[in-house]
Amino acid sequence: MDHRYADRVMHLEPEGALHMLVRARALQAEGRDIIEFQIGQPDVPTYANISDAGITAIRTGRTRYSPPPGLPELRRAIADDAGARRGIDVKLGQVVVMPGGKPTLFFPTLALVQPGDEVIFPDPGFPTYAAMVGVAGGTPVPVTLREDQDFAFDLDAFDAAVSDRTRMIVINSPSNPTGGVLSTEVLGHIADAAIRHDAWVLSDEIYSRLTFNGVAAPSIAALPGMRDRTIICDGFSKTYAMTGWRLGYAIVPTGLADRLGLLLTHSVTCSATFTQLAALEAVTGPQDRVDEVVADYQGRRDLMVGGLNAIPGVSCRLPMGAMYAFPNISSFGRPSDWIANYLLETAGVALLPGTSFGQGGEGYLRLCFASSREAIRQGLERITDALGALA
Repeated sequence: MDHRYADRVMHLEPEGALHMLVRARALQAEGRDIIEFQIGQPDVPTYANISDAGITAIRTGRTRYSPPPGLPELRRAIADDAGARRGIDVKLGQVVVMPGGKPTLFFPTLALVQPGDEVIFPDPGFPTYAAMVGVAGGTPVPVTLREDQDFAFDLDAFDAAVSDRTRMIVINSPSNPTGGVLSTEVLGHIADAAIRHDAWVLSDEIYSRLTFNGVAAPSIAALPGMRDRTIICDGFSKTYAMTGWRLGYAIVPTGLADRLGLLLTHSVTCSATFTQLAALEAVTGPQDRVDEVVADYQGRRDLMVGGLNAIPGVSCRLPMGAMYAFPNISSFGRPSDWIANYLLETAGVALLPGTSFGQGGEGYLRLCFASSREAIRQGLERITDALGALA
């Protein structure tokens, strides 16, 4: 048997959060008490009205195939809601529902990027960006995010990287792992470059509803000239605590929507019908629970960031979105991966090294603050003691 594998998969590596989750659960199985900050998952259950809608759909037999791009009633609801929130007009035919957020990143990349095309993406950034570019045969062009600019692109480095070879620019605001929110000014700079070089922009907006202190996360699609060259990627996992339901959506020009529908047809056929009906309730039902949870996250963020900044040798900027703290631990003179492993093994705290998100993450850690306040307090105490011993 020839066990050679195609080049397109040879660069793939485990995702750091899932790999650390497996390690944490293995230690827990051995009887260790592990506090988990490693995976970006709300600790609250899916909201009751959404779960009830999914259960009702199953009980009433709504378990058959749906059209590959999604149920028309869900696509219409998404078009109306997402368009209103971003200040743009979205047609039903522009919305493609997919089984999870990652397909909304992967499939447009497969549809648009050919071997040799360059794709710019943030570093540190969500590891699927590099993975999807490699699988499509594109050339990855990571551009560093600057802590001293609230983790926006280093625009000088961005300007040096973008060219007529650039097929796609990936942005993520609010950001995983930094929690940074891109300003309208930065988005305008990126938009001008995309128009000038005739490039697509893939805008990962999965955390767009999770912003704090009254800050809004504007969409680049709302800027002049960007509607027909922007791919908006969003979903239900973070906003509605639906991580395990696996449902996301892309908003794209109609021609690209047709191509994405064909990719779905020949890969997964469609998303589960009952999860789509649950998502329909999420979009059209009451939104007060979302607002309550986001306000609670802001309090947890303040507790986490305040505790990190109280640790000698640690500094942490206040994230304005998402659910992550991204502290700078470079003063300890150890690689981020070493410190993350040290904290897991000696302190029983599972978190991620910044390098799980690219080399631009060296010197940082990522902690998810969508955990209980008690877990945050205990975790901070353990981290303080462990880093104090290290110092």
